[in-house]
Order: sequence, then C-alpha cells, then structure tokens
Amino acid sequence: MSGTRKRISFSLAAVLLAGLLLSGCGSGRTTYGSARFVTDPPGAEVINLKDDTNLGMTPVVVTWEGNEEKPEYVTVEFKKPGYREEITSLWVNTRHPSREAAEADAQPITVHLQKRAN
Repeated sequence: MSGTRKRISFSLAAVLLAGLLLSGCGSGRTTYGSARFVTDPPGAEVINLKDDTNLGMTPVVVTWEGNEEKPEYVTVEFKKPGYREEITSLWVNTRHPSREAAEADAQPITVHLQKRAN
C-alpha cells in the first residue's frame, strides 16, 4: 500500500472514530425522571421556580426529560390559601428510558404545610 493510500485510510478511520465518539452510545437519548409531590394538607399548587410554571396541584407526579441520564436540580414552591408558602429543592435523576417507567418509580416528596397565623 502506498504512503498516500495509508494516510487516506488512516484519516478516514480517524474521522469515523471521531464521529462515533461524538455521537456516543446513548448520546442525545432522551431519559426521564419523576417526583411525586404530596402535601399535608393536599391541594397545594406546585410551582417550578426556574420558570414560574404551574406543575399541578398536590398530590401530583411531575416528570422531567433529560439527556444522557444527567440529574437536574429543581426548586419548587408550594402554595395553598390559608397556609405559608414552602420551598424545597431536589435533584431529579433522569435515568429512566420512558416517561411511564419514571412515573412508576417517582421520587416521593412530602411537605407539611403550616397554617398562617390570623
């Protein structure tokens, strides 16, 4: 094999290997993680403080999408009329291959709300 042909073969192999490494096994793969929020008493609004979105009313299961099973740090606020607001933070591990699997194994988060003094 000539020197030019060896360099081309080596360069082609290097480009293919780099493509495989950049795409990675599972890279770009969507994974899921869930938390089951429960309050005592129930019926509190759950707000994601990252973007002020309403995630639902307790009890509620909330699911996040991620990539490559990277955990996501989440801060939520619980609001219920007549009770003090509560804020909690948690890591959501997006390790499940489907939304259904994540919801079936949701991380339990229980918050006890305190009545407001009148």
